[in-house]
Amino acid sequence: MKSRKINNEKDVRLLVHGQGVYVFSCHQPCSFLIINGEKDGLIVVFYVGGIKVSRIENRDVYLDKDNSFGIISNRGAYYWFSLDSQNQTFYAGIGEPRIENVVYKYKFDYPDLHKQKTNKKFLESLISIRADDNIKQLRLLKDPITGSIPLKIVDKDVISLNDLASQKYMIIENLSLVSQKLYNSISGKNFILNDKDFPNFSKAIEYSIATEGCWCNKRLKEKAGDFNPSNPNILETYLRITMGKNNGESPGIPYVIEIWPQGHYSPIHAHGNCEAIIRVLHGSINVSLYPFLCLDKNNPNAQIEPYAKIEPFAMEDFSKGDVTWITPTLNQVHQLKNIRQDKACVTVQCYMYDDSDLTHYDYFDYIDEKGDKKKFEPDSDMDFISFKQKMKEEWDSRPKSCIRKLLKF
Repeated sequence: MKSRKINNEKDVRLLVHGQGVYVFSCHQPCSFLIINGEKDGLIVVFYVGGIKVSRIENRDVYLDKDNSFGIISNRGAYYWFSLDSQNQTFYAGIGEPRIENVVYKYKFDYPDLHKQKTNKKFLESLISIRADDNIKQLRLLKDPITGSIPLKIVDKDVISLNDLASQKYMIIENLSLVSQKLYNSISGKNFILNDKDFPNFSKAIEYSIATEGCWCNKRLKEKAGDFNPSNPNILETYLRITMGKNNGESPGIPYVIEIWPQGHYSPIHAHGNCEAIIRVLHGSINVSLYPFLCLDKNNPNAQIEPYAKIEPFAMEDFSKGDVTWITPTLNQVHQLKNIRQDKACVTVQCYMYDDSDLTHYDYFDYIDEKGDKKKFEPDSDMDFISFKQKMKEEWDSRPKSCIRKLLKF
């Protein structure tokens, strides 16, 4: 998943001739050229209500009759165009560059083999992008959009031929070296919650959450107004137990244990263009992915449907031992929720910026109840060593009448 940031370059060179994804933002109708060295290429126009793609030399228009979206009014929206010379396909979309967010598609279908080869040669000759001045260039991806991308990571020793063919799972080796580093840090067999030192750790956490006066119970109540101070919501809380120090390579401390009581959830939030690996240590968590962090989520006056209210384009449950991932371009905007009513969830979250990121953004952006974008600075409720000791103390001093009730956890 090779990519690079692009800023004020007049001509953006494709990472591979004839293929890639161009990601940009624009608040008004805009256009760009995808050109070769012979004054031929494509003209791509995004306008309100549609997308138009045509060839420079012969003015052929590549029309998608189902396309009805182009530039939209929602604050926070961004766009992309995918060029795929090998499959002779164009895709364009709104938000994260993936198949689920496509609003325009065109596939060349030449029954004549000679015409097919000629067109493929033309597409392979395209080498650079030249954009309007009103386009803000964001990123260029090496690989075009071809199909769905799995959210769940499995070790290469687990994946089967059928899994690979159906693209059911992601193999960690397909992600960047930064993601591989994070994955290798927390994927080992001994990276568990209930270890020999404290085999009842998860039960102690459940007890502390459920028991009035215990640390988890008290801290969750204290955090009820973190995201919406004017309207505190106990369900929109979770605990952050940190491991290590903020070393300037991630938004906040890079390794965090997060505790999600039954029914609790995060606001919809973005991860600051960092990379991340998330592993479930106890219980299960539901992850909903959104195309972009929409600042008009609850705005009844939004002009264009279905973007008047942004809905998740993917949703998946992750149970104990499951691992998922985030990159600067994919899975960035999400909401986590423990939908179970019988068990808390404990996850370990790992964050790090890739080597190309020269700006340290120490926040997560989220949408509050009014639909406004806010900054959340990742905090620490307690360090891990102190937290584990606190859970031991509470567990050892619990009334005997609680023992039977806790056996179900």
